[in-house]
Amino acid sequence: MTEPGQTPSPAQSAAATSGSDRVLMVLATIARHGRPVAARELVELTGLPQSTLYRQVAMLKRWGFVLESAGTYAPGPISLQLALGFDHASHLVQEARIGMAKLVAESGESVGLVVAVKDQAVCLEMVESQQSLRCSFEKGRGVPLLAGASAKSLLAFMPPAAARAILADLLAIDAESQAQLQTELADIRAAGYALSEGEVDPGVWGVSVPVFRLPGHALGSITLMAPATRVRGKEQRLIDMTVAAAASISARLQDI
Repeated sequence: MTEPGQTPSPAQSAAATSGSDRVLMVLATIARHGRPVAARELVELTGLPQSTLYRQVAMLKRWGFVLESAGTYAPGPISLQLALGFDHASHLVQEARIGMAKLVAESGESVGLVVAVKDQAVCLEMVESQQSLRCSFEKGRGVPLLAGASAKSLLAFMPPAAARAILADLLAIDAESQAQLQTELADIRAAGYALSEGEVDPGVWGVSVPVFRLPGHALGSITLMAPATRVRGKEQRLIDMTVAAAASISARLQDI
């Protein structure tokens, strides 16, 4: 049984996965790892038997989705082509870049575009601050949809049934934590943005604001992030800038 506040173990996840889902789970695990991953790590991360894992990896290698080097696995050339195609074709990324760059220029801080992918907040795009000390949410990085301004902004502005399902999955039987987070999400919806400090990365302050194409359903959120020591006394100014940038991006999306 999953302990309160924990995600299901790899073995539990694997037990609930069958057929073609397994190969996609292996591919997603390799993509999220952020560095080449050895087979023994993949067994631990996916919960799949070693023989099953090798069959899935062999298929992914054959199609070019995974590349093997020195006994480790990383995304292959087809995955790279998909990523490049996504960068060029993604309507959301294209329309957000101008507003994000303007916000970085005005604030002097880094800004990311994040979306919900299953139970994770995933960074689609980053525009970096030019300051020597800066915060960055690496493009492609994913974190559980539980902590931090980005995750909470996405949860707060997604369809309620979807948010409840994610919380029930991530928090399992911890009904008290679910209720507490639901209350926090209601406050975020009322404010129109989410704030956090040190919830994902120590010493990092963030404000995250949703962007919309249709009222009531966020496509994603933009998150301004900065060293907490640098934002003291400037919080409201940075919040207002980020809210204005999100509104501008939403207007561009709605005009298309």
